[in-house]
Amino acid sequence: MAALAGVFVWDGQRIEEEELQRSAQEMKHMENISAMLRGGSPDEYQHPDPAAGRDAVRAPGEQPWEMIMDKKHFKLWRRPIEGTHLYQYRVFGTYTDVTPRQFFNVQLDTEYRKKWDSLVIKLDVIERDLATGSEVIHWVTHFPYPMYSRDYVYVRRYSVDKENNLMVLVSRAVEHPSVPEDPEYVRVRTYESQMVIRPHKTFDENGFDYLLTYSDNPQTVFPRYCVSWMVSSGMPDFLEKLHTAALKAKKLELEVRDYMAAKPLDGGEGKAGVPAAEHKGEGSCSPAQLEYA
Repeated sequence: MAALAGVFVWDGQRIEEEELQRSAQEMKHMENISAMLRGGSPDEYQHPDPAAGRDAVRAPGEQPWEMIMDKKHFKLWRRPIEGTHLYQYRVFGTYTDVTPRQFFNVQLDTEYRKKWDSLVIKLDVIERDLATGSEVIHWVTHFPYPMYSRDYVYVRRYSVDKENNLMVLVSRAVEHPSVPEDPEYVRVRTYESQMVIRPHKTFDENGFDYLLTYSDNPQTVFPRYCVSWMVSSGMPDFLEKLHTAALKAKKLELEVRDYMAAKPLDGGEGKAGVPAAEHKGEGSCSPAQLEYA
């Protein structure tokens, strides 16, 4: 049990090194495919273009991924999660006007996100693990009308591999005794996210590729196609909001915590109060604006 007698037990709950390495290997797999389709070397920078065939992005033994969006700067796939009505999603894309360090820091900085993400109701670091630097986060976010707001309790861990020129952020849902369910929100208990960033040159020069793999169960009564539509439209929107926030921080020289310079355990995020969301009932499928941790 992660929570025992009011104490959070890290054993079995922290993000281990193996999970970070798996995410890094997924990025390498995508890069190999991109280079193969373009006729280049995996060690040479290639704009991601793994669009030749829906099965191209899967590793040996995996279920095939179905491409559902093919844009100039990113591509989006999905595949069914066995035994459920849900999908797993994967985005592979490029930004050329912001540095990897800026994009990475903006994604991790919970205090800054409260300023640029209008859908955030609450976003706090609950606890840190001394062994690995893993953090437990409580995140409450508005969902599209007329749905209830959702809350997530998840553990995250990040890694910056300077030798291999790679940045990794892995998150997944956990339970924590200090964050019981709140009747104002719907608790999301199934959630996983892996973000990998590969600089085109260095961490402090513009340009990088990213790979985001994501799945959750938002606990809706909507049919599968409707949830899929909301997620597939919401993911690119969120990534562009994240990109815009990084550009704004760069242009205005806003103070954003440097997670590359600081150890994972250094510093601390405040717990600024924010208004609770209006209590809403579930309803029909409507234009989506979903958020991603």
